[in-house]
Formats: sequence, structure tokens, C-alpha cells
Amino acid sequence: MARVTSRLAAWATALAVLCVAGIGAAGAVPASASTTASAPAPPDILTAPTLVASTAAGDVGYREVGSGSPVLLVMGFSGSMDFWAPSFVDALAARHTVIVFDNAGIGDTAALPGTLTISGMARQTSALISALHLRRTAVLGWSMGGMIAQALAVLHPRQVSRLILASTQAGTGASLPIPAAAQAALANPATALSVLFPADQAAAARAYAEGIVSYPGFYGASDAVQAQQTAAIQQWMAGQDPAGRRLSRIHAPALVADGTQDQLDPVQNDWLLTRDIPRAHLILYPDAGHAFLFQDTAGFVPVADRFLR
Repeated sequence: MARVTSRLAAWATALAVLCVAGIGAAGAVPASASTTASAPAPPDILTAPTLVASTAAGDVGYREVGSGSPVLLVMGFSGSMDFWAPSFVDALAARHTVIVFDNAGIGDTAALPGTLTISGMARQTSALISALHLRRTAVLGWSMGGMIAQALAVLHPRQVSRLILASTQAGTGASLPIPAAAQAALANPATALSVLFPADQAAAARAYAEGIVSYPGFYGASDAVQAQQTAAIQQWMAGQDPAGRRLSRIHAPALVADGTQDQLDPVQNDWLLTRDIPRAHLILYPDAGHAFLFQDTAGFVPVADRFLR
């Protein structure tokens, strides 16, 4: 499967230009000269190999880094594993075994038959959990990945120990819609970062861009998969995916988190999601947007660590 479409090539070019113009060429930070041979190597998702799990729902491409209790990260709209900020993954992997993977039809992950839905992607995620023998795992979903995480907790509750829902919406049909202007800007590589980060957080946006283009062979979803994901998101938010209307059946402890300046997900939706999920707790980050978890990794990862204990 081709890993880089024309749109993704534009993404890579736009982000690379931003990095060079802002904070220098992308690349991993070299190890300190004082590091000794006996010291354990810190987590480094940039060097983790891409593996392929054979699951009941087809092959799934994934990577694993760190040690400790497992945390499965579920990516959002149009992204691949390469869209997770390396600094965020490595910080979480300091205390946990972090597994990242590609959603249906991206990278080495098999497409699903029929119409793509949030529940269908959740079932494929469940199949990965089974194939990797994770049993009960903590799940963190970002944006569309948070929708998949909710559906997973509804459809396969015994596989989810704790749930972190970042910048995402409920599937009950009551959520405010994604603003059209923000959605259009997200689809344009030249303006996407301005939707993910507030205007006064240019340094955080540059750091995120530098990190993701450091992945070897940076790639993402094809235009066709993005169109399918868009339809799945619309169905979910309209309350037409049955799992989205059953959020009261989620019994795993849940942490809902977002930035107060999220242009794609109005903050009212975070309150609705917290209301609809029993045992859910909400935390909002001021002057942060849809990518708050990458903007404020230093503040969010310790919160996530405490919640996951």
C-alpha cells in the first residue's frame, strides 16, 4: 500500500518548511555525552520498528515502546502512527508500554469490508488487543480516536481498564457540530496547524511539526480513506452509530480532556461527554487547542500517569 499520497506529500513539505523556518531541521535530539553504557536507554518511538499483527479483523500495523502497564493510543482523523508527537509518546512510555497503530486502510493496516464506521474501527482495535494479548488495557483516543475508544469501551468493555478521551465528541447526536471553517482549514496542509494550536502557540506548533516529520517515511491516510473517515465521523456525531448512543454503558473510569480554545470541538461538547459517561472526570487546559496534549505534554502526561495508576 502506498504510504504517501499527494496530500500527505504536501503535509510533509509544509511541515518541513515550517520546521526549518522556525526552529531548525527536524531530527532526534542527540544523546548527552554524559550518558553511560550501563544506563537504560530512554524510550524512543522514532526508532521503534513497525510490526504487523495478524488479527481476526485483518492485519494491523503497530509500534511499541516503553515498559510497564499497557496504554493503547488511538489516532484521529487522517493521521497515521506518525502523527503522534514523539515527545508525547516517549514521555508516556517512561512509565507505560505504549502501543500506537494505524486505523483501517492506513499503512500496513487492512481496510475493512463495507462502509467504514466508528464501531467498525473499534472492532478492529479490539481484534488488535486480542492479538497482542493485552487483555485489559488503558486506552487513550485523540479526536476521532476518542470516538473509536468510546465505541470500544461500549462494545468490548472487558478489554478497557481506563479511558482517556482527548478532544473528542459523544455519539449521542447532541454534540455541537464541527465548525465548517475549522474543518476546511484542517484539510489544508498550509493551515492545519493553525486549527490544532492557538495563534499565540506558534512555538508549540513548530515543535509538533518538527517531531512528526522526524519519523522515517512520514505518511498518513489517503484521500479515499479520509473521505470514509469523514462519513464515519458524521454518522457518529449524528447519533446514527448505535454504540455512540450507549455511552451510559461505559463503566471504565474515564478522563475527558481538551483545550479551552479547541476550534474543532467546542468546549460544550466536553461537558456533554462528561455528563453522558458515568465516572467521567473533565480537565480543560487554558490557552490550548485541539492538540493540547502535545502543546502541554509536560502538564498532561503527569495527570494521565496519576489517572492510569
